[in-house]
Amino acid sequence: MSSSLLVVSGALGVPYDVLYWLLERWSDAILLVADQFGIGMLQYGFMHRAFLVGMLIAVMAPLIGTFLVHRQLALIGDALAHTAFAGVAVGLFVNAVLGVGVSPYLTAVVVAMLAALAIELISEATDAYNDVSMAIVLSTGFALGAVLISLNSGGLAVGVNQYLFGNLSTVTNQNTILLVGLFAIIALVVGVTYKQLLYVTFDETAAQVAGINVRWYNRVMVMLTAMVVVGAMQIMGVILVAAMLVVPVAGATQIARSFREALLASVVLAEIAVLVGITLSFQYEATAGGMIVLVAVGLYIGAVLYGKLRSSRAGTVDTVSADEQATDDQMAD
Repeated sequence: MSSSLLVVSGALGVPYDVLYWLLERWSDAILLVADQFGIGMLQYGFMHRAFLVGMLIAVMAPLIGTFLVHRQLALIGDALAHTAFAGVAVGLFVNAVLGVGVSPYLTAVVVAMLAALAIELISEATDAYNDVSMAIVLSTGFALGAVLISLNSGGLAVGVNQYLFGNLSTVTNQNTILLVGLFAIIALVVGVTYKQLLYVTFDETAAQVAGINVRWYNRVMVMLTAMVVVGAMQIMGVILVAAMLVVPVAGATQIARSFREALLASVVLAEIAVLVGITLSFQYEATAGGMIVLVAVGLYIGAVLYGKLRSSRAGTVDTVSADEQATDDQMAD
């Protein structure tokens, strides 16, 4: 068993054999659907894993992205994606030089989480705006990845391509179980800290006065973002991974009336984009990440048009400001 699977199993408190058994039962269920409805593409094992990973990403990304968009941190996904690329390069380099079997996705998680903390620490230590610290971390991460690839005389370039652009056929059982672990951690943390994250998102000053450790929750948010980025990288690739954090959320804000509605709507839009995008990518042999993003952008345009039409019919603007959304959720709680 690889070290990455041992880490995931230990973090979840679930034996690897149980996780693998659950993955097999998922494949059995998909095969049953394929037989019942005659869906040819579902006969392939890699498509079972691709759909599972995609559906989990479609929950994780909007779950974190909704907070990021309302905090005007939409570009942090790009910064962490480029540092995750450096993490992948570290994993591939270590494997090539030392001959160990560490998963590049595991090293990507570690490096991306360290980069997420670096973004917060740079902002706090230098009083720089978040976009400055993000730009510094992004540049450093991509430069580190490029250097490691060049040190191996370009031998890692072929291996890196799948991480840059994503690939359905490379979603292995090991990577799927790793993503399930990330999904469980993200869902648990957000569920436990939802009210605090919401408070910090809309009014940091009031949250600090109320005794909430704003710095701590800011760090929690960026670290969760790093986990989402690495998880989505399997299908989306480094270049497009940030889109799933932003585009479904942007579409949801056009039709939602509160923060919670926006959160739920963004998950629905993301699920549609993933399912349709993966299906189209298989049918037309196109890049899955690019197809998913194109579908998501199409849904965003549709949401904008629907929001404008609804507003014009009602004679009022339906979209709710960030402050009003926060008030709605706080009153509901």
